[in-house]
Amino acid sequence: MVQYTLAQSPEIILSVPGKDSAKARDKAMDQLMEMMDAGTLPTELEEGFSPQQLIEVKESNIDPAAGEDTITQAVQLLSNLATLKLKVQESRAEALEIRKAVDVLFSDSLVSEEEISRLKEGFKVLKNFAQANIRYQEARTKAEQARQVLDQALKSPDN
Repeated sequence: MVQYTLAQSPEIILSVPGKDSAKARDKAMDQLMEMMDAGTLPTELEEGFSPQQLIEVKESNIDPAAGEDTITQAVQLLSNLATLKLKVQESRAEALEIRKAVDVLFSDSLVSEEEISRLKEGFKVLKNFAQANIRYQEARTKAEQARQVLDQALKSPDN
C-alpha cells in the first residue's frame, strides 16, 4: 500500500494498493478527481496538476517495539545493578576483616596453622567480594544510561 498527499492539503491521504509507480499515482489522481467532483477537496488545485506533484507519504521509522525493548533492557540493567549492590554490601564487612588479616602475612610475628587456614578460606570471600565489586562498578556505569532511558520514557508528554 502506498499513500500520497498534496502539498496544498497535507491532511488528505490517498491510499493506493501496490508500490509507488506511475500506475499507482494515476489511481491516486483518480481518487483526487472523485474528491474534486464530489466537492470534498478543501483546496482548489491549479490547472495542470499532475500525478508527479503528489507527495508520497513514507511510514515513520519509529518502531514502538524497539522502544519497548530498550525499556526492558534498561529495567534489566537496573535489576542487575540492584542484585550486585546487595551482594557487594553483604560481603563487604567480611572482606574488609579478611583484608586486615592479610597484613599478618607481612609481619614478622608468628602465625598458627589455624590462622593460615582461616586466611585461605577467607581469600575465597575476598576474591568473590572483589569480583562482585568490579561487576557492580561496571554495571553502575551501564545503568546510568538505563536510568536516563527510563527517565525519558516516564516523562509526561505535557513537559
